[in-house]
Amino acid sequence: MAKELENSLERFARPASSSGFQIAAVVAIVLLAAAIVATAVSSFLVAGALSGLSLVAVIALVLVSSRSRKNASAQSAASRILWEPAEPEVQRQTLHVAVGEISRILKVQPEGVGELQTAFIVGEDLALRQIQLEENVPVMRHVAVGGVPFDAAFTKETILVCCEVCFLVSPELGQDRVAAMMRKVGSVKRSIAEMNIGLEVRLMVILVTQMADGEVTKLRETLSTKRFSSTPVDIDIRLMDFEGLQRVYVLSEEDVRKVV
Repeated sequence: MAKELENSLERFARPASSSGFQIAAVVAIVLLAAAIVATAVSSFLVAGALSGLSLVAVIALVLVSSRSRKNASAQSAASRILWEPAEPEVQRQTLHVAVGEISRILKVQPEGVGELQTAFIVGEDLALRQIQLEENVPVMRHVAVGGVPFDAAFTKETILVCCEVCFLVSPELGQDRVAAMMRKVGSVKRSIAEMNIGLEVRLMVILVTQMADGEVTKLRETLSTKRFSSTPVDIDIRLMDFEGLQRVYVLSEEDVRKVV
């Protein structure tokens, strides 16, 4: 299974395009040739202008070439990471803890936990769909990176992004949960550093909220820089409204009636 994931990463990774490099090279050659011809017929003003444009094209050529090599190097580095599917038991335990915390906050009766669990799974799914859309890269779900499980992970250029999804129904992100995230991503950072493959590690915390606007504002205020000052990597926090995600990705009642 680990091999399949590795192959899928290589298959879906965006290849380093050479079209920009080829276009810049052709433009530079054509302009340089035109400048030489213009000089030969004593049109020095035209020759000077064409030489300047040639210089710009050469600079663009160098930049495109450098970026292509950088992307190719990042893709090669990503293929060397040990990607493994998170074990089902780990996934169940994570779901159990998350749903249990929400049910305690909402004081949900045992018979309502099943519905709450479904909402959590749907919220996570929709949030990761949105991340994939925004980042425009393939996102691997429930994957262990270097033996450390995350809700999702993806590579973008020279950055390895490890994602954790939290479903919040109150304006509070527990510090124990934050500390657990820091430990996990810190472990991945050390593993990547030991591999010396040139990838930067980043943590993306995706907060799926189902609460009033005032509570969301209060949540934003609690997400201060000081709270994450001990993070071993750069951190990217995304807030997503559960109902908003459903409006984008889930069929409305009217659409369902049309289908039926």
